[in-house]
Amino acid sequence: MNKTILILGASSDVGLELISNTHQDFDAIVAHYNSNARQLDSLKETIGEKLHSIQADFSSIESTKNFIGQVEDNYGCPTHIVHFPATKVRNINFYKSNWEHVESDLNISLRSIYMITQHFVRHMSKAKCGKIVFMLTSNVAVTPKYMLDYTTVKYALLGFMKSLATEYADKSIIVNAVSPSMIETKFLSNVPDMIIQQSAQNNPLKRNALVDDVVPAIRFLLSDEANYITGQNLIISGGSVIG
Repeated sequence: MNKTILILGASSDVGLELISNTHQDFDAIVAHYNSNARQLDSLKETIGEKLHSIQADFSSIESTKNFIGQVEDNYGCPTHIVHFPATKVRNINFYKSNWEHVESDLNISLRSIYMITQHFVRHMSKAKCGKIVFMLTSNVAVTPKYMLDYTTVKYALLGFMKSLATEYADKSIIVNAVSPSMIETKFLSNVPDMIIQQSAQNNPLKRNALVDDVVPAIRFLLSDEANYITGQNLIISGGSVIG
């Protein structure tokens, strides 16, 4: 069976690194992006024609539906799915937050993967194969202050991941997640430098996570070596979260 990986949020720093590190493992890579395909286009010059980019705005239900149709019409059912989409982290007091922002986060992060997996899981079930990996956060293990919106959405994804894993384990569909602590990427552009530095100082390793700390764990969960692991949330925290 040909292996096709669908990477949602592939233009993120982690998504780009995942493609660079796993392209040899797959026959086709379908890379979702929202607004910036420049780095994906650069990767295609290196990787070649197996990398295919598709634009979609997951805040729009119609754009998400169109995306699903394009994937199926052009590439069939993916054998592997990795889900990265999220809005940038904000540090904000709860009383200053608003439901509209939370709802937008839920649409981008949860509704998108809900719709996509609901469409493709039937095909995966018939084939009795498939792997799905979610990007969560160590916030679901140790919850910080002033990140209620972001943490709430990640908890929703954690529940969704575990429910999928339970329901489809007997169909040989493997569903897991990784939960890194703060990763130094452009995703932190809305976070004050003082908070980023404090996070590094409070970590036992005295640094924040790097993309290279996270991608190998995702690659492992996508591999055949993880065929007997499902419903798990792998914490990648440098020791800041234990147990």
